[in-house]
Amino acid sequence: MTISNQPVPIAGVEDCWNRIGVVGDQSCEKLERHVHCRNCEVYAGAAQRNLQRLVGDDYKKDWAEHFRQAATDTQTLDASCLVFRIGREWLSLPTKLFVAVAPQARPHRLPHRATAGLIGIVNVGGTLYPCMSLAALLGVDDSEGEAATHRHTFARLLLIQWEGQSYALPVADLHGIMRYASATVQAPAATINKGLSRFLAGVISHQDMHIGMLDATLIGYQLARTLR
Repeated sequence: MTISNQPVPIAGVEDCWNRIGVVGDQSCEKLERHVHCRNCEVYAGAAQRNLQRLVGDDYKKDWAEHFRQAATDTQTLDASCLVFRIGREWLSLPTKLFVAVAPQARPHRLPHRATAGLIGIVNVGGTLYPCMSLAALLGVDDSEGEAATHRHTFARLLLIQWEGQSYALPVADLHGIMRYASATVQAPAATINKGLSRFLAGVISHQDMHIGMLDATLIGYQLARTLR
């Protein structure tokens, strides 16, 4: 039995996510609100119908044969991160740092505070967060970079917590959570600007993206230092 990565239509289920959702051309009007198809009620309803469908004997035999085969992939997906874009750079931080993802909100500047990296404070759900600029901390030009053709751009606020202190980080685009094998992490290229490279723990490749893995400890320390 061969397991394909290509979308397979499910009888009786309208698989709009493969056409206009995150797997398709991303033209669905619901994406702006839900960010990802898995958060949409249409996707949830399709999942329920899929789980309730009758399972044939051939299906059971095929999967029994599949799971009898010895495992050949030795690269375990043992880590996860949230991938986002600042300027032209696709970057990531470990998922354990994140509290929530929120819509963009306009920060209010703090009087008599001109620290590079501290934009101001932002109100998210009635809670005030210090709004920090990763672009300024990393030396990245956040005016550069555009979304690919036919792709929505999901500018968001990422809410993280480091050693009891919460921060809001504006990003130009959000790819989402990605699992990866630690063994596939590569050293940063020598061509990466030095301001950014000193904060990188490595680089991972995913589809057509090269994603810089930010060192959580260094970023947390720098954010705390900027806030003081």
